[in-house]
Amino acid sequence: MAFLANRTINLVNFHYAIHAVAMGGGAAFVSAFLLKNGIQPPLVLGAVAIILALRFILRPIAIGFAVRYGVRRLLIAGSILSALQYPVLAEVHEVGAVMFGFCLVAALGDTIYWSSYHAYFASVGDDDHRGKHIGTREAVAALIGIVAPFAAGWMLEQAGPRIAFGVTGVVVALSAIPLAWTPNVQVAAKAPPGTFKAAMPGALIALGDGFASAGYHFVWGIVLFTALGADLMAFGGALALAALAGAAAGVILGSAIDSGHGRRALRIGVGALALVAALRAMSSGDATLAVAANALGALAGCLYTPSVMTAVYTLGRHAPCTFRFYVAAEGGWDIGGMLGLGLAAAASALGAPLWSGVLLALPGMAFVYVRVRRFYIDNPRVAPPPPLPLAIDPR
Repeated sequence: MAFLANRTINLVNFHYAIHAVAMGGGAAFVSAFLLKNGIQPPLVLGAVAIILALRFILRPIAIGFAVRYGVRRLLIAGSILSALQYPVLAEVHEVGAVMFGFCLVAALGDTIYWSSYHAYFASVGDDDHRGKHIGTREAVAALIGIVAPFAAGWMLEQAGPRIAFGVTGVVVALSAIPLAWTPNVQVAAKAPPGTFKAAMPGALIALGDGFASAGYHFVWGIVLFTALGADLMAFGGALALAALAGAAAGVILGSAIDSGHGRRALRIGVGALALVAALRAMSSGDATLAVAANALGALAGCLYTPSVMTAVYTLGRHAPCTFRFYVAAEGGWDIGGMLGLGLAAAASALGAPLWSGVLLALPGMAFVYVRVRRFYIDNPRVAPPPPLPLAIDPR
């Protein structure tokens, strides 16, 4: 298992595993909590769109901090900042100033965290084992997701939102601890020539993925919660079952990608996700079908994520500036997500059935397929030019 020899990527995956406890727990209940408090679906979708819009506006700030402190230190700071949104969320009971405050804090934390996380993961990973690194990460996250939703649902019901989301925030902050033993990665003060051009393929892939996620994840979360009678424990159980269904798929497909089967893996992953999106739209009125569609979605996600993110991480690793590449890519994701959420919110407000918003995922997936397929045609064994030397600060 040569892909486990990279100590730094193992620590980064350990960080992600702790972070996944929160992502599969309290973070997965954000929309459900807002709906439970009487906020209507178009406004919930609108709130997520506002977070993405604020992220897009704030994103350039991350570059200055990365230049000054390095990517690892920024990732640690992003983990702590991301934790702050959850205590604020617990105080949201209606549309108003507190809800906007939550959106602002969430946007700031996510802006710092995700740009630095993706840049760091790409910088310290190995091209020859990229798919297995991602597959391992996703499989571990899926295993953790079996328990985390049950715990979060139980805490929300029994202990209340302040305790439940407080615990979520603490876990997110604690996820920074493994990063204390990893090297720092420096970012050049001036963007190297060709930085913007090199970032465009990643930004376009991310734009399509963000548009697809608006329907596949955000709209579907509301549809599922509604189909389950707005029951938090039932919602947690559905998420746990989904994690169980998807736990074993990541490493297998990751190995296939690293063996030169990227296009095949992409067809399987995108095709599976498209079929599940259609099934989710059809199952909106039936709780049993909705739970089944949700479980199949986790399996499809474990097939989809390694095939797409292998391309994105490899492109970013060989960009003139890896960090700026992911700032641009995350900006593309924000734009795609805003467009999808805006369309879904507008359609719902005008009286369209909410399940129709799930189908917005299909054009986004088609766009992702076209862009990532181009990468695998050019790199059939995921072997771009020889790795560039990393500017790693051992302190």
